[in-house]
Amino acid sequence: MTRPVLVYAESTPNPATMKFVANVLLLPDASAEYLSPPEAAEAPLVQALFQFPYVQAVYVCNNFITLTKKPSAQWTEIILEIRPFLKEWLEQGRDVIITLPQKKNDPEPRLHLADASVEHRILAVLDEYVRPAVESDGGEIALRSFRDGVVTVELKGSCSGCPSSTVTLKNGIEHLLKQMVPEVREVVAAEG
Repeated sequence: MTRPVLVYAESTPNPATMKFVANVLLLPDASAEYLSPPEAAEAPLVQALFQFPYVQAVYVCNNFITLTKKPSAQWTEIILEIRPFLKEWLEQGRDVIITLPQKKNDPEPRLHLADASVEHRILAVLDEYVRPAVESDGGEIALRSFRDGVVTVELKGSCSGCPSSTVTLKNGIEHLLKQMVPEVREVVAAEG
């Protein structure tokens, strides 16, 4: 017996991405980003999505999937194909992700013990004020490091490669962190 599943498409600030939201949890308490089909070996739904010729990247979190399209594709056509595909997949109870992808080696050194309280304050600000807004736009932000006043964050999903992400990072996140955590001088996005 199939369970009723609703899936709707929601635009994001990044014109290359679209957020597909379901009324069921896809990946609770975790997130996963796939930038190529080989990375999706343990993610059946993601493998299936990469079979569509216009899919460039897939990000899964909570109850949504953010797709990044190839530049030549148009969202009007993609939505008409992806929504029913996702609805059917989820109604059939098929696996979304079996095993989360391995985290890439972090080239940034981890925080020193002396910076721990600053890191906790930065994380608190990100969790309370930034993360909900970023997730509502189909993305994710994660603290990579804090060193010499510089906060390095990793952007995933719709935030990765978004034309407005630099403005958001500098005018929004950096400004907020500087106000709430005086030790912060700058916020930068992790490379690659």
